[in-house]
Amino acid sequence: MLVLLTNDDGIFAPGLAAMERALRAFADVCVVAPATEQSGMGHAITFLTPLTAKEVCAGDHASGWAVDGSPADAVKLGIAAFCPRKPDLVVSGMNSGLNAGINVLYSGTVAAAIEGAFFGITSVAVSLEWDDHPDFARAATIGCGVIRQLLDRRPPPGSLFNVNIPTAALGGTPRLRVVPMSVARYGEAFERRVDPRGRAYWWATTAPPPPPSPVESDVTALADGDVTLTPLDYDLTHRPVLDELAAGPWRIDPHVIGS
Repeated sequence: MLVLLTNDDGIFAPGLAAMERALRAFADVCVVAPATEQSGMGHAITFLTPLTAKEVCAGDHASGWAVDGSPADAVKLGIAAFCPRKPDLVVSGMNSGLNAGINVLYSGTVAAAIEGAFFGITSVAVSLEWDDHPDFARAATIGCGVIRQLLDRRPPPGSLFNVNIPTAALGGTPRLRVVPMSVARYGEAFERRVDPRGRAYWWATTAPPPPPSPVESDVTALADGDVTLTPLDYDLTHRPVLDELAAGPWRIDPHVIGS
């Protein structure tokens, strides 16, 4: 099995190294990741300027490719130029910080997995709750355990999954819960500050926190200390409204210009 491993924290991130070690226990791994941190980049890609990439070495052997671009760029270029053949699996992570709830839409980690799914490759994003002293090795073992169970189920090509690991799950025997993504809005506030020259600037905060919800989701399960697994889909079409609108009737009046 060939795995394309990437992330959004950059080629030298310790979470990426931990994930590579864990994956090599059962697969060949090709590492292609952004040269610098790309957190919050979402699904940005580079097409107005050329991409550059540099081979990175660990000791006396090559360990991967650093791409001067986004996580999605790294996946596209990895498949096109650096993998010896089409990968069987794309893994994005281990991210430092959870990618749950509405943050999934902003996440470069998840976007890299989505890019893999675009190519018809089963893809998994893996994230660990942020901590001053994260145990990436333990988290990577847990994440790879989930990935191997997913592969045993033989998901259809292009399947897309999001795995999140809270710090509380790193000790003892963690529980895995298959849950939907929360879409509760939060993190809408900005703190106004003034720089030394008297100019105002605004810094995004995480306030307000996600509101409590009786509906089970990735956010509520993580708050309980459980590992979460969420199947995702990049098709944003709202099917019920599509069917309603398609019922018509509609017409285009060529004599009406403007609005």
